[in-house]
Amino acid sequence: MSFKKVSVIGLGYIGLPTAAVFASRRKHVVGVDVNQQTVDTINRGEVHIVEPELDMLVQAAVTQGMLKATTSPEPADAFLIAVPTPFKSDKQPDLSYIEAASRSIAPVLKHNDLVILESTCPVGATERMAQWLAEMRPDLTFPATHGEASDIRIAHCPERVLPGHVLRELVENDRIIGGMTPRCSAAAVSLYRAFVEGECIITDTRTAEMCKLTENSFRDVNIAFANELSMICEELKINVWELTRLANHHPRVDILQPGPGVGGHCIAVDPWFIVSKTPELAKLIRTAREVNDDKPHWVINQVKVALADFLLNHPHMSAKDVRVACYGLAFKADIDDLRESPSLRIVQDLGETLGCELLVVEPNIDTLPLALQRHQLVDATFASDSAHIHVLLVKHREFKTIVGLRERSIVIDAVGVLAE
Repeated sequence: MSFKKVSVIGLGYIGLPTAAVFASRRKHVVGVDVNQQTVDTINRGEVHIVEPELDMLVQAAVTQGMLKATTSPEPADAFLIAVPTPFKSDKQPDLSYIEAASRSIAPVLKHNDLVILESTCPVGATERMAQWLAEMRPDLTFPATHGEASDIRIAHCPERVLPGHVLRELVENDRIIGGMTPRCSAAAVSLYRAFVEGECIITDTRTAEMCKLTENSFRDVNIAFANELSMICEELKINVWELTRLANHHPRVDILQPGPGVGGHCIAVDPWFIVSKTPELAKLIRTAREVNDDKPHWVINQVKVALADFLLNHPHMSAKDVRVACYGLAFKADIDDLRESPSLRIVQDLGETLGCELLVVEPNIDTLPLALQRHQLVDATFASDSAHIHVLLVKHREFKTIVGLRERSIVIDAVGVLAE
């Protein structure tokens, strides 16, 4: 099956690398994004996100005429939808981005086109996408009503890549492919074989949707155990890092490292998609989410207790005289991604409630988010030398070599930087 032209809808942390990899395999790729600035940046051969080697790949693809970006979809042979799927304030999934993307491509669909939903989504979302397309194009047939004989192929194929390693993992990782029919699955496999060196494993659409949710919920539950353990150890005056290291000597125990919470666009969101579908059954998954969502509040309280103790021991000073250094805003180490970051939430809360001067250290960004711009973005050396209280929130490589930080009198290490 030949796919000469591929369209990727959504040019973010997944969509742009996917578009670039397809283009590097000599597929003509049209990337679609609602953000005009993003489109203009890509068409200059530049990138708007930080991902190793992505800038070179995009520049080459644009220069060679294999990749262009636009705000409006145009005809193609395959469409990959890679737009956000956040949840609403009541923890219910927000499918509005998927719906908008589906309705935007519907007018340009033609016989034998393939549409793949890559966005992580609740079970049943791919079927909903197919319904939206069918509503817009009654002149075409779809798998729900015409099965293998349908004009349009529909499949779900969730991404499962690690920020900082996206380009390598897109190629090397196995892919779970859930077509609405066997013919849909076969078409999707044929497309991904343009660059995927891992195994393409076929299943049904709903199982593919649930697979991604299960992977991230499993990780969330294990992180929740580590985070809960860290709070218990603090109460019992036990070094959680040493405890975890000792417990992991057991041949069947592998406890993860605790942190300030859980962030990112996947693990902090995806478990709620399971809870939304089966609220009475997903008890452990819900509890793990609640434990991880509560961890930032616990860290904030640790900082407030430390500040109160500091002021008690320095009666000549007030809160406005105290400098608090916060190391890290990203949701994980060595990336620039602040989405759903517990560290960012912690620093924002401290900035609003402490009444102290904050020194913010985040080596992967150039400017602070709007909510923090009244504070200073500084380097690690300045913060280490200048602050009274030090709060380590992300295990960036730069923080592991800060001279003298271990000897500072007040250090709250939420990620175990000093434990190594």
